[in-house]
Amino acid sequence: MTPTNWPCPNVGGLVQEYALTFDAARNHRLLIVPALFDEGNRLRRLTVEVMRRLDARGIDSFLPDLPGCNESLQPLERQEAASWLSAMTSAARHFGATHVLGIRGGCLFTPAGLPTWHYAPVKAAAIMRQMLRARLLSAREAGREENRDALAKAALAQGIELAGYRLDAAFYRQFELMAPDAAATVVAQDCIGGAGLWLRAEPDEDSAQADALAALMANGIAA
Repeated sequence: MTPTNWPCPNVGGLVQEYALTFDAARNHRLLIVPALFDEGNRLRRLTVEVMRRLDARGIDSFLPDLPGCNESLQPLERQEAASWLSAMTSAARHFGATHVLGIRGGCLFTPAGLPTWHYAPVKAAAIMRQMLRARLLSAREAGREENRDALAKAALAQGIELAGYRLDAAFYRQFELMAPDAAATVVAQDCIGGAGLWLRAEPDEDSAQADALAALMANGIAA
């Protein structure tokens, strides 16, 4: 596993972003678009373990950061949904991807034109509902009363902070309408076994799930 930088188009020009890679210049090269926000943290270990298993099966893989997330130095509040899609399209070109895997919310940003799998895809509206619900619960525990409709209206006008993530109004407007590409091959959780790790309170791992997802991807790529 090698951390590397890659040139990413972003607001104001080209920037350097971070990626984890298993790259031995092999013929099969899988771009992985990570899960978003807190789900990305919960699924990071699973994602990397899948990459290790694919490497053992002779498949290169690449896990780039979305601008504004993880190790990125770009401000999240300056991002737009369109810029994330442009970033992943650029990453696919840069790494010479032959196949793509989106994970959960990352399925919304898988670039077009390559064989694509979506692991437990989710609509953007569902992600926003979950994050709004978490904010309402946090406010209630702190003795504040907030209203879902008022928060959503404010988000559309001036942006919003949810679960520690500051989202611009333009991002919110673009993002909440997004849905995964219906043409992708869907990998449902019951194909992997067990409950989704994004449902756990803290980041965790499951070697059986990593084995199952890696095997499914390797078989699909080789087909």
